[in-house]
Amino acid sequence: MPVATMAETNQNVKLGIDLFSLRAQTWTPFEALDYCAARKVQVVHFSEIRFVGSLEPEHLRKIRAHAANLRLEVEIGMRSICPTSTMFDPKQGTAEEQLGRMIDAADIVGSRIVRAVLGSAEDRVKPGPIEARIEDTVRVLKNVRSKAADKNIKIAIENHAGDMQARELKTLVEGAGRDFVGVCLDSGNPLWTIEDPHLTLDVLHPYVLTSHLRDSAVWNVPEGAAVSWVEMGRGNVDINGYVAKYVELCPGRPLSLESIIFGPRILPYKGPKFWEPYRTTPAWEFERFLEIAERGKPYQEEPWEKGDEAKREREALDASLGYLKNLFGRA
Repeated sequence: MPVATMAETNQNVKLGIDLFSLRAQTWTPFEALDYCAARKVQVVHFSEIRFVGSLEPEHLRKIRAHAANLRLEVEIGMRSICPTSTMFDPKQGTAEEQLGRMIDAADIVGSRIVRAVLGSAEDRVKPGPIEARIEDTVRVLKNVRSKAADKNIKIAIENHAGDMQARELKTLVEGAGRDFVGVCLDSGNPLWTIEDPHLTLDVLHPYVLTSHLRDSAVWNVPEGAAVSWVEMGRGNVDINGYVAKYVELCPGRPLSLESIIFGPRILPYKGPKFWEPYRTTPAWEFERFLEIAERGKPYQEEPWEKGDEAKREREALDASLGYLKNLFGRA
């Protein structure tokens, strides 16, 4: 779909905000909902439990009622459900217990999904390959299948912080069961796994339940490549084309901004040690990543002053939201 015609699909696109974009704020979930409503989005994505505040049923019912009054859809999520991931917190119970609580919470708060993650890039380099972590996650998901089915809740696994490439996440979803497991598609994270985000979308669009959207800048450095997450429109990954393709391939799925100004992250692919976690990456996929880096230029973001994070966070989100709304011809 040409970007110029995206405004014609205006009524079919649900714009949202992932509250990780506002992580430095000290807001209650009700204040966060008010903030998002004022920005005229349709979905508020509580990607972690800390943004919800509590999983107590009465608290969740109040969030649901407040969101309904503001005509907002709510999605909720959590962190790692892989018991062998470096991100997993065993103090909160088994992976099945934690995910089970979130399924109950989603049912109460009115979310049709629970967003969850396997882990992070650290899980690619720890003893045992990423395939083992995928198997562990699939086992957990299968153990909660009946509970998810009873509540009619689907689990949206994110390609998160460099943990999985598109092929690997596809394997996880199909191994667990497409009837109740899908994808939370993040546009910024593929680059941490030396993957073109357009390729990620091509592979995973049949499984997408929801999304995280942000732009990225990629360029060459002596060690390999550098990646920075930037405001919408300031990167070089053709984010306009990505948005147009997402709208076409994932109709009706939320397009939620996850504004993160982060970087640069150096990917030292010219060194032999780098490649062990990526031993199964096809050369043609890596070449697509290299093409992005070749057309990039060093990106210098103005540093955020200490104590100014909350204000800059809001400014960055508003800038990206304004850019996205402009693509769709929204005020």
